[in-house]
Amino acid sequence: MVMVICMDAPGGVDQLSVRDMDPGRPGPGALLVEQTAIGVNFVDIYHRKGLHKPPTFPAALGVEAVGIVAQVGPGVTELAPGDRVAMAGAPVGSYAEARVVPASAAVRLPDDLPDARVAGSFLRGLTAHLLLHTVGKVRPGQRLLIHGAAGGLGLILVQWAKRLGAETFGVVGSEEKACLAQAHGLDHAIRRDREDFAETLLAQTNGRGVDFIVDGIGGETFTRSLGCLAPFGLLANVGMVGGPLPVLDPACLINRFLSRPSILAHLGDRAGYERAAEAWFDVLGEGLSVAEGRSYPLAEAARAQMDLETGATTGALRLLP
Repeated sequence: MVMVICMDAPGGVDQLSVRDMDPGRPGPGALLVEQTAIGVNFVDIYHRKGLHKPPTFPAALGVEAVGIVAQVGPGVTELAPGDRVAMAGAPVGSYAEARVVPASAAVRLPDDLPDARVAGSFLRGLTAHLLLHTVGKVRPGQRLLIHGAAGGLGLILVQWAKRLGAETFGVVGSEEKACLAQAHGLDHAIRRDREDFAETLLAQTNGRGVDFIVDGIGGETFTRSLGCLAPFGLLANVGMVGGPLPVLDPACLINRFLSRPSILAHLGDRAGYERAAEAWFDVLGEGLSVAEGRSYPLAEAARAQMDLETGATTGALRLLP
């Protein structure tokens, strides 16, 4: 039996419970992985709140972890017991000491990358690759606006975008977070706690706006961000922590583009998954900084989610079995 964090119904963190469950044995094409560190991401909160409802309850949570292969099922040849792996995407259920996953969900970890450096950053790194290389196709000289630039995903986007030659603008909520983002290479910090981000951005760009916006906030931030796009600019929304997305009049998109990319859907393409993982491991190995963030015991998953949801954290969050 292993410890598993489940939700008993959609709702608040009070719906999370600790259970002892049998992880089972791996069938054809599957692995049993003993997990060493588990990433905590906003998508876990969306699952807990019921934005994506599971078919039955109690339901497991979590879409990211690293660990060691304990057993392999029939037909698995690319991985073996003892291999260190990272996992992201489906199936949901990484908040556990051990679990059975399809071999297609796991990629082998380079020996020089420690578990704690990958856990909590893996899904974000894959998301950053999707946004910068597949969705935004960021090129030298482009201007990029990042909401939540001091968060886990934001700090990764800032650094990777700079490597691609972009000029970066970041919206942050405090002086401390502004300093953190700038220490990671952010060119222009915009303090939403003391200024209107849209007015400031347009003033800084002489009214032109930016070529690409990454919005993980939603709500009114999403609506106002559209007005910050340069002609034929692109807004990619990847979250709704600030509220649901409004209904749009198509006229809002004249000479503008809008995308709502799903990293979980993207990871369904094994070849694309491997390319993104390899690129992420490469930039980590080259020194891209991942803020240390926080680690919590697995049993304190509710506290980790609460801290993430209230903006009390920076960098990666991970659960330790």
